[in-house]
Amino acid sequence: MITDNFAARHNGPQKEDIKKMLKTIGVSSIDELIEKTIPSKIRLTSALPLPKGMNEYEFITHIKGLAQKNKIYKSFIGMGYYNTITPAVLQRNILENPSWYTSYTPYQAEISQGRLEALFNFQTAISSLTAMPIANASMLDEATACAEMMLMFFYSRSREQQKNNIIKFFVSDDIFPQNIEVIKTRALPKNIELVIGDSQNIELDETFFGAILQYPNCRGEVRDYSSFVSKAKEHNIMVGVCCDLLSLALLTPPGEWGVDCVCGTSQRFGLPMGFGGPSAGFFACKEDFKRNMPGRIIGLTQDAQGNKCFRLALQTREQHIKREKATSNICTASALVAIMAGSYALWHGEEGIKDIANDIHCLAGLLSKEGSKYKFEQLNKVFFDTLYFKTPIAASVVCKIAEQAKINFNYVDNTHISIALDETTSIKDVNNILSVFALSSNIPFKEVVCDGNCSNGIISGTLKRKTGFLKENIFNLYHSETQMMRYLKKLEIKDLSLNRAMIPLGSCTMKLNAAVEMIPFTWMEFCNIHPLVPKQQAKGYLEMIDNLSQWLCKVTGFDAISLQPNSGAAGEYAGLMTIRNYQMAHSKGKRNVCLIPSSAHGTNPASASMAGMDIIVVKSTQNGEIDIDDLREKAEANKNKLSCLMITYPSTHGVFEEGILEIIDIIHNNGGLVYMDGANMNAQVGLTSPGFMGADVCHLNLHKTFAMPHGGGGPGVGPIGVSAKLANYLPNHCLVKTGGKHGNEVSASPYGSPMLLCISYAYLLLLGSDGLEEATRIAILNANYIKARLSKHYNILYTGKNGMVAHEMILDCNQFSLTSGVQCGDVAKRLMDYGFHAPTVAFPVHGTLMIEPTESEPLSEMDRLCDALIKIREEIKDIEKGKADKANNVITNAPHTMQVVCADTWDRPYTREKAAFPQENDDKYWPSCSRVDDAFGDRNLCSRWEK
Repeated sequence: MITDNFAARHNGPQKEDIKKMLKTIGVSSIDELIEKTIPSKIRLTSALPLPKGMNEYEFITHIKGLAQKNKIYKSFIGMGYYNTITPAVLQRNILENPSWYTSYTPYQAEISQGRLEALFNFQTAISSLTAMPIANASMLDEATACAEMMLMFFYSRSREQQKNNIIKFFVSDDIFPQNIEVIKTRALPKNIELVIGDSQNIELDETFFGAILQYPNCRGEVRDYSSFVSKAKEHNIMVGVCCDLLSLALLTPPGEWGVDCVCGTSQRFGLPMGFGGPSAGFFACKEDFKRNMPGRIIGLTQDAQGNKCFRLALQTREQHIKREKATSNICTASALVAIMAGSYALWHGEEGIKDIANDIHCLAGLLSKEGSKYKFEQLNKVFFDTLYFKTPIAASVVCKIAEQAKINFNYVDNTHISIALDETTSIKDVNNILSVFALSSNIPFKEVVCDGNCSNGIISGTLKRKTGFLKENIFNLYHSETQMMRYLKKLEIKDLSLNRAMIPLGSCTMKLNAAVEMIPFTWMEFCNIHPLVPKQQAKGYLEMIDNLSQWLCKVTGFDAISLQPNSGAAGEYAGLMTIRNYQMAHSKGKRNVCLIPSSAHGTNPASASMAGMDIIVVKSTQNGEIDIDDLREKAEANKNKLSCLMITYPSTHGVFEEGILEIIDIIHNNGGLVYMDGANMNAQVGLTSPGFMGADVCHLNLHKTFAMPHGGGGPGVGPIGVSAKLANYLPNHCLVKTGGKHGNEVSASPYGSPMLLCISYAYLLLLGSDGLEEATRIAILNANYIKARLSKHYNILYTGKNGMVAHEMILDCNQFSLTSGVQCGDVAKRLMDYGFHAPTVAFPVHGTLMIEPTESEPLSEMDRLCDALIKIREEIKDIEKGKADKANNVITNAPHTMQVVCADTWDRPYTREKAAFPQENDDKYWPSCSRVDDAFGDRNLCSRWEK
């Protein structure tokens, strides 16, 4: 059998292509190119100590073996995670469909209308169910949504509250424990004083700025909080509620009590548990908070032809853009799984969701009633799906008997358990639970039946929902599979994803997400495992997590890894909190200054701000590198307060800076630690590493370097690697032993989004040591080839000392605005007519385009991109020479839709052919709308469908 052949499929250029590319660059070999690109003093001297690569057959055989080590018991643990039924039409047409999972965050609205509409559906569903006027396009998970709610309230305090230093925030003690812990983590660096207590007895006063409740609570009890909210409002206290989304089909929604914000997880809307994630958090609030709201908002607007379309609304309010003044560091969230949840709402509609909720509630009522016959006393007066039992014998013994029957209960303490029913629960399951009760009590078991009326009257009065939901027309159109399949296809073809064309986004590493890597993550052995099951039921998962952690340590040169952060920005925050905790322990809180280069991505200063650090910006030199003299001056001036430096390597400008070791030494010599942003790790793997260079912490983007898809804006995974001295400060978890003794919890799940980990696990196993290094070499080759081809037509802004770039480059378009009126954003829109997603626009330098081809792109596609950019440069020259009108030309009018090109009238000073077919291409991609009107959308914000 031929083995170790995956790399040849993963990397785009073939042998003959490589010869041509090297000639164009002007080097004789890839070795010579690497020598001229990466400083020799940071080059690894030996190969990565990883296994040899596998072929696809070997990997599938291996991963099946791991999957079989997971035991699928029937879990009634609840605690924010529930069994669900994922509609097959959604699993096949969205979750397993590369058109959806390989797309990027929808910055370029004209080629993203499909997923923008799907996220608009999600927002509408959340607003409708919670009875709140505005919802965002998803959060990372429930726990981080709770923490973001607290911070939003904190930054929304009145002037008088800020003047009086009102910093107390009430947290109900019956919130899920993982939510409380993440709230604690976020509160700590902001000096927010948490008061954790009983919501029924707390004495609220003017010293509080906010409060959060859980509905139903962690034991499943449903309480009427309307009087609590009224009392809070008397003292100008903002109130938020973390709620079970499915329960709102039956329970009065918090929006009707007058709360300010509602959050939670949409996991119950068809998303697998996946040993803890991913799941899309949701976040809805009053209109008053729309400019302080974390995450993204999809809004309705119009295009240049006056047609309705969607876009990312109020983008200037996105917190990471505000850098050190940010109130949140969220960049992207959980688009793919939010789209799944929103589509679940479309699929079932109001009546379907009600039926599911009623079925669960009915069975819960039956179990509550019948359980008492076996001396299991159910303590919740009002409940939706979760029952809280006092056990007649030790709860640990009851759980053991249940486990022997392949059933998991939630152990609360030695006299109490809780049992959460869900969409998959049948009357057979209820009888199985009762048989465990019978065995525990030594009472003969008697089978029961459900007549469908077993919960009548349990939810009544002010707790019972009396208003409708999902009344918008969109939720009443797609209840047959044929209708849903065609609707999803209609959305899919509006978007440009990696399965259609190259996405050359700099700093985003839009590489191949190979089919074989994507196959296992939807297997039931990975989907249907609750994160709190006993370890022996998750041996396959835990072995994979252990192996992946070890391999990532070897790749990064670090001693320990945490997989808990569930996005790149979450990884940044987790890394900085690890540093903060270490410095607090060793300097008694004196070291709190974070140095950040001016060229850093906005999430860097935003994350540092969230971690409570004092930020000092370090200058860049004229050639884009860190100004080492300025760094030294600021490090020495703050040597008694210096906590860390945040640095991206290769630099955000796409260059391996020669002074990196000196930079690291300066920080260490002044008592600081070095945080290396792993955004550009794709240029390091196998050739150098953060640990080898002397960095202390680095976050990775598995959704970049390690082939996990971007999912149209998440979910991602952002693990952090650390040196040995920081291992004890890694993120931990309140319910599962993991991480460091002195760490903090940063995500709801112990291991973040474990269901996705098998994708990067596959990538590492398939490529192996040699393949990983070769992928990095090809990524650098591809970037330098494009640079060589375009340098005659565009100014390449930054290069290394030998004239090379790392894995990406920056095209300077600033001069075009002076000579022709063309902005870099106009070039981005014109590229759509050529069938391309734009490079990164105006980052990290205003008026530029940043291109990153990755190793996966074949020569033919890179040439097609270069040809398109060269031709656009010629179109700009026509404007510069007066051959084309400065205001009415093929670039400023781009993109050109089929509707425009095929219209009866054509009054533009260029041909239809030039507009729509500027390049020979037998696979024409049509943008689905003309250029969007951003200003109109912001002036008339509409974030949900009208009824």
